[in-house]
Amino acid sequence: MINPEFLLSFLAASFLIAVAPGPSNAFLMAQTFANGRTAGLQSAFGFALGGVVHTFFAVVGLTAILKASAVAYATVQYAGAAYLCYLGIMMLKSTFVTINDDCDDKPHVSTSKKQNVMFQAMMTEVLNPKVALFFIAFIPQFVDPSLSSSTTFQLAFFGLLYPIFAFPIDCTYIYFGDKIASYFRDNPNTQLWIDRITGIVFIALAINLLV
Repeated sequence: MINPEFLLSFLAASFLIAVAPGPSNAFLMAQTFANGRTAGLQSAFGFALGGVVHTFFAVVGLTAILKASAVAYATVQYAGAAYLCYLGIMMLKSTFVTINDDCDDKPHVSTSKKQNVMFQAMMTEVLNPKVALFFIAFIPQFVDPSLSSSTTFQLAFFGLLYPIFAFPIDCTYIYFGDKIASYFRDNPNTQLWIDRITGIVFIALAINLLV
């Protein structure tokens, strides 16, 4: 049993959070611009899976460690930033390797491994301590201890509801982002710069994670 008023408040707050531009949306759009709608959808699925992982951590209480321990928070923070920075460097490296190997004037084709996009997005979400603290600080605000249903059930319900609710919003970003990117992707030189900008965005997200 869920408090209907709390549920409506949760959905309203979740909508504002999901729509507001942030690191997740930046990653989502960067993948969509660089690799198309499929990569964008894979990113959205990855973020949803990351939300499921954070829900599990919040329910079992592991996420509380991040809130209580500065060392644990810093460890996860640096790990997430390093992972994003690695993705950005690999993206930039692939564009320059393409140029050096392009001896027969073949059109540029992005060398990004699209099959790994979902995993990349999930790991980006999981290794973001700010997301972990969001789940442990935001979601409990909507738990009603007076209800017959347990606190654990309510935490799990709201925790799993957020990625489900945010997914169609992410798809909207992907749809319009792909429409814009389709024009630029027709030009091989533009595609090259899109890949480079994507790499820079990933590195910028890594820096943002440390701020």
